[in-house]
Amino acid sequence: MTRRTFAVEVIRYFDFPPERVFDAWLDPDRIRAWSEMALDENGLPADVRRVEVDARIGGRFTFSDMRPEGEAVHWGTYLAIDRPRKLVFTWFTSEEEEMENNSTVTVTFESAGTGCTVTLVHEMDPKWAQYEKQVEKGWGAMLDMQARLLVEEDKPFGGYS
Repeated sequence: MTRRTFAVEVIRYFDFPPERVFDAWLDPDRIRAWSEMALDENGLPADVRRVEVDARIGGRFTFSDMRPEGEAVHWGTYLAIDRPRKLVFTWFTSEEEEMENNSTVTVTFESAGTGCTVTLVHEMDPKWAQYEKQVEKGWGAMLDMQARLLVEEDKPFGGYS
């Protein structure tokens, strides 16, 4: 039986090699930093509470932040980790979604000159199709903030430590 899914795709170019961009997806300190930046960019409190990462196939992650309506928790399991080419993980925001198990994010990293192109595809249940623009905006903000964080890290005496 084939599951029906709906997909959102976001593509960004980074002025950094694939290894560097890939690593920003698995480093808890960097995840916290770009998550806070993305929340702020979207007008939400940049109040990240938890960033837990078990970066191995079958390992789980949990990210949470405080919003006006309460704590927003995101979690999943790493299905593929092929540094620096591909990262695949489930993505859930409710126990119902996890039981349905039909939300998967695939991030590919392709060398492009001195940088790389990152393609993120989030496959999910078609019932979420009405949220396509919000999903695209959310992942786009995360990718944009990763790029900004990497630029900050390269500034002398500033940025990520």
